[in-house]
Amino acid sequence: MLALVFVNVVINYMDRSNISVAGTALSKDFHLTSVQLGLVFSAFGWTYALLQIPGGWLADRFGPRPVYSCSLFGWSAATFFQGFVNGFSGLLFLRLLIGAFEAPAYPTNNRIATAWFPDNERASAIALYTSGQFVGLAFLTPLLVTAQHFFGWRGLFIATGLVGILWSFCWHLFYRDPAKHPAVNEAELTYIEEGGGLPQRRQKQSTEAPKKLTWATARQAFTSKKLWGIYIGQFTINSTLWFFLTWFPTYLVKYRGLQFLTSGFLASLPFIAAFCGLLLSGFASDYLLKKNVSAGIARKTPIVLGLLLSTTIVAADYVSGSFWIIFFLSLAFFGNGLASITWVLVSALAPKHLIGFTGGVFNFIGGLASVIVPIIIGYLASSGNFKPALFFIGVLAFVGACCYIFMVGEIKRIDGEDVATDFVLQNQPALNNEA
Repeated sequence: MLALVFVNVVINYMDRSNISVAGTALSKDFHLTSVQLGLVFSAFGWTYALLQIPGGWLADRFGPRPVYSCSLFGWSAATFFQGFVNGFSGLLFLRLLIGAFEAPAYPTNNRIATAWFPDNERASAIALYTSGQFVGLAFLTPLLVTAQHFFGWRGLFIATGLVGILWSFCWHLFYRDPAKHPAVNEAELTYIEEGGGLPQRRQKQSTEAPKKLTWATARQAFTSKKLWGIYIGQFTINSTLWFFLTWFPTYLVKYRGLQFLTSGFLASLPFIAAFCGLLLSGFASDYLLKKNVSAGIARKTPIVLGLLLSTTIVAADYVSGSFWIIFFLSLAFFGNGLASITWVLVSALAPKHLIGFTGGVFNFIGGLASVIVPIIIGYLASSGNFKPALFFIGVLAFVGACCYIFMVGEIKRIDGEDVATDFVLQNQPALNNEA
């Protein structure tokens, strides 16, 4: 099941980032300015962020198998049709459509991890499937660049879209939840459940209707200080990620003067570094937890260290030569990989009946980076100087580290009582004044 999710993530990130490989050629063919190109890069994020909360609700309501099947097919078809656009508006529309169909993906991923893995294995599982976003790009970026070199940007979109369409049928054929999988026995369900996983067999066997989503229940996802800590932190983590997913190849070619094919191979190195950082973070975090280190230290330490390392992206502004440029960008993205196990905190903190919904809120706020950051970078770099853009990314990474240090606090699942207590404590002075 984890391997299936891994492939989903590889295709997910291939289809959201292939626009960066095609960016230079598209900009030339359609005569796009840097601001227009920034809008194209960010268009995916508009619908992706907006539909995160509905996407999380869909994952809770209908389950991973049908939701992911439709999602995969939809975004892959939109990717395919990008190969036939004839201008800025058509490209913008299809990027919006890809964002809409990809919206349920990560809340669904998190629901799958929560259903299949106990607490002390979940960071490793999340690291493994999330690594698909880095390892896929690390090894596929040179391939995508080469494909565009020989077949053009239209051929690039058509080929990547077809891959996803075919895989959507494979997913529907092979994926099952734990309680419905024919190879899962009672002992494994018990192991998952006693370890803190939620295989949902009680819900399956119960005649009680699932709890409806109302403001009274949904407010728990919005009124906790620690949840807001991970929400804001995810925005800052995604800010670094979206620089690499959108502007990075253009930065190397246009602002650093590297050749297109050369930049394709060099661009893979930071993704390999991020892949290594993510796996190190996931396995180290679970190892510490199994050694009875507190969940706060085991889960938050890699994230904070990773965000602090991500600030070194600023150093790329002050070096020359391709080696040092790639070195500092790789170091920053290694840190971003270390910090990318954040979904494990959604599993650990979210109310049990709101795993998908909380994941939707988490990814909605994180997804705003895909809307805001590419546009801001386009404006900051419009004068031909990229230094302010990298400084902007570095500052956001530092803000994220502060959120995890000062806001998240103890790693403990939120319930109604916790939220009420949290609200009272935060508003105690006002309550005393009213008294």
